[in-house]
Amino acid sequence: MSQENVQIVQRAYELFGRGDIDGLLAMLDPEIVWKSSGLPELPTAGTRRGREGARGFFQAVNELYDFERFEPGTFVSDGERVVVLGMDVVKVKATGVVLTEEWAHAFTIRAGRIAEFQEYIDTAAVVAALRSEQTRA
Repeated sequence: MSQENVQIVQRAYELFGRGDIDGLLAMLDPEIVWKSSGLPELPTAGTRRGREGARGFFQAVNELYDFERFEPGTFVSDGERVVVLGMDVVKVKATGVVLTEEWAHAFTIRAGRIAEFQEYIDTAAVVAALRSEQTRA
């Protein structure tokens, strides 16, 4: 089951990479709990519930960033849990600041669907980039 869960998460990243958010949302449990830490001024921060809540996260990501690279790297699985270590390079749309972020994503898979998601990133770096005086590129 663990390898199947890794494949589910890999498929979700593939859909994200293609910009197929509707396809990705269809992989989520209808009652998903989607968490991203950070201060309230960070548009992606907070706990969202259900597919529409997750859609709100992806809308915030789209409004916040232009992705230059997005690379899920290491996948670690233990039963229903899959943890992914990766990195991305993003441009903050509001300021033009380019960030290289290392991140960890923790997924819980139940009945073949993503039931829980938790994102771990350096939220202080993102908030600093949002506050930057650099003009939009």
